[in-house]
Amino acid sequence: MISATPSVLADHALQQLLGEDVPFGDLTTESLGIARQPGTIRFFARDPMVVCGVEEALRLFELCGAQGRLLVHSGAEAPTETLLLEASGSASALHAGWKTAQTLVEWCSGIATSAAAIVAAARRGDPQALVAGTRKNVPGNRRLAVKSLLAGGAVMHRTGLSETLLIFAEHRQFLGSESPAQTIARLRRQCPEKRVVVEVGTVQEALIWAEADVLQLEKCSPQTVAEVVAALAARGSTSVVAAAGGVNARNAEDYARAGARLLVTSAPHQAPPRDVQVRFSLGLADAGLCT
Repeated sequence: MISATPSVLADHALQQLLGEDVPFGDLTTESLGIARQPGTIRFFARDPMVVCGVEEALRLFELCGAQGRLLVHSGAEAPTETLLLEASGSASALHAGWKTAQTLVEWCSGIATSAAAIVAAARRGDPQALVAGTRKNVPGNRRLAVKSLLAGGAVMHRTGLSETLLIFAEHRQFLGSESPAQTIARLRRQCPEKRVVVEVGTVQEALIWAEADVLQLEKCSPQTVAEVVAALAARGSTSVVAAAGGVNARNAEDYARAGARLLVTSAPHQAPPRDVQVRFSLGLADAGLCT
């Protein structure tokens, strides 16, 4: 068995996933009278993909009573026909874990593959560019979404509201007459270990908030990003410029080339799942895999 990234979901969470799909047993397998027959299930990459979620998938089979091994780990690039994992056990155990495990790997690998494509495009524009995935995941799936983004080579923009300072226009309308400089100074006193990030939409807004640590340009073109970078440099501002809103693999190179050091994207969350092919066979994979 290869060394792999641990599952990000605890057993109780994985049991909940299984309980959703097999709440009262597998009627078909039990009615056919094949539940106790030994078999092996194997997952193959039908599409080229950046793999993610295989650790969780393997654990799902183990929780169903099978034993198995990983052939690749999350973050690995897998060409078509790559064997990802295999598990052996009773037909009952294999069928109970099958669809939940397959769907999880397909969904996670879709996010990871999309993130990797955006990272590759960004680094063609600037080898030092970073791609940050947003928290706009399907609610309830943040742990898996974060793992998938990281597997694709991205970093996290923010995992929640509790640990980052990001001032939106929707915050600023409540600030009254306080100046941008006063707001930034106040936040630095209150949260001295945090960087102050401000979202802006124009060159003028960027210059108003130029004392922020990071200026996040929302839905701005690469040309506007370049204008902001130049204007900040002329002023002597050291703010990091981030591009957000509509960033994807088709335009990431342009944004990075324009001077955005950080590309903030939600695109991987909408990525189509990658295709995992499942093959069953009779009997156990080998004598040491399952007793």
